[in-house]
Amino acid sequence: MRTFIEKYDPTIEDFYRKEIEVDSSPSVLEILDTAGTEQFASMRDLYIKNGQGFILVYSMVNQQSFQDIKPMRDQIIRVKRYEKVPVILVGNKVDLESEREVSSNEGRALAEDWGCPFMETSAKSKTMVDELFAEIVRQMNYAAQPDKDDPCCSACNIQ
Repeated sequence: MRTFIEKYDPTIEDFYRKEIEVDSSPSVLEILDTAGTEQFASMRDLYIKNGQGFILVYSMVNQQSFQDIKPMRDQIIRVKRYEKVPVILVGNKVDLESEREVSSNEGRALAEDWGCPFMETSAKSKTMVDELFAEIVRQMNYAAQPDKDDPCCSACNIQ
């Protein structure tokens, strides 16, 4: 049974596995929730180095969380050393529309600036959560495709 936990106490990390089917292909996501790692910044580089895709989530009812997400994306780019890492920007808590502090336009503009998808979700009501996981799988699968114009990949064809 899946339940929504109303009170959330961030820890150093929480690890989850989720089996989903995306475009008729089964996938297993290993999800590392690092919400509580602000005080463990040195560990964050290791999490990022090992990650294949990133879902950057802010609370739509908390403007500060929207500001705090920007340095996280910068850190991902720095650690990964390239811009084409799969990232999705997510505004969560769409179920609390009356308490909104971050407009959809602000989220959309930031995602456009970053060149990544943008979604609004609600973990509580499960709004767009499955779609979010499917989209990150698609992004990671696309990123894993070899780039035909990459000289490294063409060098692999040398016999």
